[in-house]
Amino acid sequence: MNTLKKERVMKALFYGLFFISLNVFSAGNFYDFKVNHGEGGVINFSEFKGKVVVLTNIATRCGFTDQLDDLETIYAKYKDKNVVVLGIPSNNFLSQTPEANKEVVQFCKLKYKTNFPITEKVDVIGDNKHPIIKWVNGQKGFESPILWNFEKFIIGKDGLIIDRFRSITKPTDKDVIAAIEKALN
Repeated sequence: MNTLKKERVMKALFYGLFFISLNVFSAGNFYDFKVNHGEGGVINFSEFKGKVVVLTNIATRCGFTDQLDDLETIYAKYKDKNVVVLGIPSNNFLSQTPEANKEVVQFCKLKYKTNFPITEKVDVIGDNKHPIIKWVNGQKGFESPILWNFEKFIIGKDGLIIDRFRSITKPTDKDVIAAIEKALN
């Protein structure tokens, strides 16, 4: 390879790595995000510093919707130990959350007695996916897309994802509880 070609290759590598690093670092960390609450106002993720977060994409008309009951069980049991359950509704899978934001929160409160925070509806797949979901999918080991409602991500006190559980795994499953307990220690 002649000197000019080597120089071009080196420039291309430099600029490629530079732009990749900009993309990675511009994503921020978990605590940089803000999401609108389903009933108005803003959920500022900086409030979660030092807490374990169980982030779950939820739906109101899904075969897994009864997991809202289990999520509330976890929240009630662990909230005093600095665990937050965060419900993120989406209508991406067979339009299983057709309600408006306030109605989603009211449904969860009335039918499942939820007290954990619930965001506005956001996209969790596709080109318009919310920045927090882009961040989740950008974390090493968690790049695969969300496949359905009620996928659960355990985020440690340091703001890093510790574990992921697919829809079929109930929030009260021993493996989910073990991941929460481990994150607390």
